Amino acid sequence: MANGLNSRKAAIIGCGFVGSASAFALMESGLFSELVLIDANKDKAEGEALDISHGLPFAKPMKIYAGGYEDIGDAGVIIVTAGAGQKPGETRLDLVKKNVGIFRQVIPEIAKYNKDAIMLVVANPVDILTYTAKALSGYPDNRVFGSGTVLDTARLKYLLGEHLGVDSRSVHAFIIGEHGDSEIAAWSSANVSGVPLSRFCEMRGFMKHEEAMRTIAEDVKNSAYEIINKKGATYYGIAMSVRRICEAIVRDEKSILPVSSMQKGAFGIEGLPLSMPAIVGADGVEKLVPISLSGEEQEKLRKSADTLRGVITDVFGKQ
Repeated sequence: MANGLNSRKAAIIGCGFVGSASAFALMESGLFSELVLIDANKDKAEGEALDISHGLPFAKPMKIYAGGYEDIGDAGVIIVTAGAGQKPGETRLDLVKKNVGIFRQVIPEIAKYNKDAIMLVVANPVDILTYTAKALSGYPDNRVFGSGTVLDTARLKYLLGEHLGVDSRSVHAFIIGEHGDSEIAAWSSANVSGVPLSRFCEMRGFMKHEEAMRTIAEDVKNSAYEIINKKGATYYGIAMSVRRICEAIVRDEKSILPVSSMQKGAFGIEGLPLSMPAIVGADGVEKLVPISLSGEEQEKLRKSADTLRGVITDVFGKQ
């Protein structure tokens, strides 16, 4: 972490459902000793800070308060959740122009007061907004990245654990590509504690492997839509994902997480953020981890990248 920054201080920009749930999850984690909440609606930020603060006697001591951008100068981690929420019937990509407009206001304010933090983008569509944050902030590639498919991957592990009757933490599998409709389940590298997934399925008495995997991948992709249709928004799962990523940063865990970061040419993809496994630690994204993909998966990944590139071109002009 850069000199002059407090690695135990975080800022959350945006106090909607995701921002406030993330603040609560971070308070419970005990990772930070200081947390500043910033929102266009100052009363909302103050209300959330006050509400969460009242639980501090049951947690670890820390300072949580509403503030302005001038309060983020020494924050080690800045979490950007600001943006319009996804409405029923709306795809993540429908949100793009609206939220890029919000980022054009927010990101220059962050960069004005802090050039050295790690910026974690959580607002959707996360890949395009990570690109936007990178373009507007001037932060280096390793220090601005998105929550990507960390939650999608958790959903995949959860559903596979339920399907196979095993602890989801023993399932090793990734959702890669766009966090959205073109995401890919990387089945060819999936395993349960080192046992290839197809073999483990057979051990558990499941023979219709491909059919089950197709269903699970679709369920993962559609789970956000299902939750939005039932309760209006998703926020607990992503809040826990934010906590997990912050854990890797603050504790310098060098954990491998599928965050959305600038690609460097693997599988012919370069110059745009996409979710691929990466080593995450105190310096942000330290290294991308090459995983083995089948020819079909590689093709789907390139198509996912092309989808994003098309949207980036629509919003920013030809790159």
